[in-house]
Amino acid sequence: MFSRFKKPDSATPRPATAPVTQASPTARPAAAAPAPKPGMTRPVSGGAVPRSPAEVAAQDKEKKRKDRMQELKTELHKRLLENLNLAALEHASEQSLKQEIASITSEALDEMSVALNKDDRAQLNQELYDEVMGLGPLEPLLKDETINDILVNGPNRIFVERAGKLELTDITFKNERHLLRIIDKIVSAVGRRVDESNPYCDARLADGSRFNCMVPPVAVDGSLVSIRKFKKEKLGIHDLVKFGAFTDEMALYLQAAVSTRLNIIVSGGTGSGKTTTLNALSSFIDNRERVLTIEDTAELQLQQVHVGRMESRPPNVEGKGAVTQRDCLRNALRMRPDRIIVGETRGEEVIDMLQAMNTGHDGSMTTIHANSARDGISRLENMVAMAGIEMPLKAVRSQIASAVNLIVQASRLQDGSRRMTSVTEITGMEGEVISMQEIFRYERLGVEPNGKIIGRFNATGVRSHYSDRFRQWGYDLPASIYEPLI
Repeated sequence: MFSRFKKPDSATPRPATAPVTQASPTARPAAAAPAPKPGMTRPVSGGAVPRSPAEVAAQDKEKKRKDRMQELKTELHKRLLENLNLAALEHASEQSLKQEIASITSEALDEMSVALNKDDRAQLNQELYDEVMGLGPLEPLLKDETINDILVNGPNRIFVERAGKLELTDITFKNERHLLRIIDKIVSAVGRRVDESNPYCDARLADGSRFNCMVPPVAVDGSLVSIRKFKKEKLGIHDLVKFGAFTDEMALYLQAAVSTRLNIIVSGGTGSGKTTTLNALSSFIDNRERVLTIEDTAELQLQQVHVGRMESRPPNVEGKGAVTQRDCLRNALRMRPDRIIVGETRGEEVIDMLQAMNTGHDGSMTTIHANSARDGISRLENMVAMAGIEMPLKAVRSQIASAVNLIVQASRLQDGSRRMTSVTEITGMEGEVISMQEIFRYERLGVEPNGKIIGRFNATGVRSHYSDRFRQWGYDLPASIYEPLI
């Protein structure tokens, strides 16, 4: 029966291919050194570990086996592209497509006189399916729920982050051309491009994961890829409390702050959990409010009913058609928003964001990159200056002080854990300086032998500047939450 997945001319004889070395089951390493499974990782080490002759021999055998499997996969992938009707793949079920790939693979292996055991054959079929329908070697990493980030440094070095720690995987691409093909598959799916004239790109995977890449010649030793995986579960405030990101008392305070429409900035470094914190804070927004979100790459997961999402767009090949975050923000002001949430403020859009916070859009939120609340204020001042707005420094600070009410500082500690290390209120101006008061902080007490940070959250003893506002809105917080631990 002629398969609906095969091209109409697939029955014509193919030219003879170069013989492929037979991969015998006996080529597998001894039981003392089992072959690493796809996706297996090892911690990044500072120095080489001495190996016994038996370990060296076993690893050499495993390397040869992997090289043979890579050769087979390359040849079989070429044959699949020759035989599969790519137009029919969009409507095919996963099961039927896997059966068709297994059938073509089996026929090709018999033709090449290659014998594979059951496990190797199953692995080969899965990898070929990933090449055709997925992102090739990256697929098992994307499916691994324990991985937060995937970092590719050229075709032969792929790192992942688990629980805040980087690990080197055993997964590789065949070569730079293979890696570039997967990159092109990702960016073209969202209407973007990457090449020598435009060597970097931000994109979003089908599951919502954030993708960034940079290719040669800018990337010197091979293409660089960073994937921040999309979390399918929506984490709320109580989930973060359970994970130890902050305390119930802090959650009670933050609920009052969001519900009474304070303007909030979530500050932190890369990978500190800013977006996760912003998502969690948004859970306190009332469903009756109209919320507009603006992002470079859409990744916020707001849980309200009335949410309008906007995403900026880079210029096309002709250098036209760009839509910046500032363009989106200006347009959002005409769309009757109750709150505006900007995924990350890092440029000239800061002017419009501050004006929005100052002109009736209370309860707006955004994130910035900064190491502390005071550094966050300085960063806002610098962004205003870089936007080309000529204003006296005192006027800029006055604008910031009247626009921003609260700065929530998120940090990733040395052991990989993420904590809300400070909650700071902006209370106004004292002369030419913005006055601030810290309400909660994370205090480090020591380090366990395994490197885990020992610490605790503590109130500073300062009563909230917005206590009267909380009370007027029906949030009469107990005075005990502001009392420091002994």
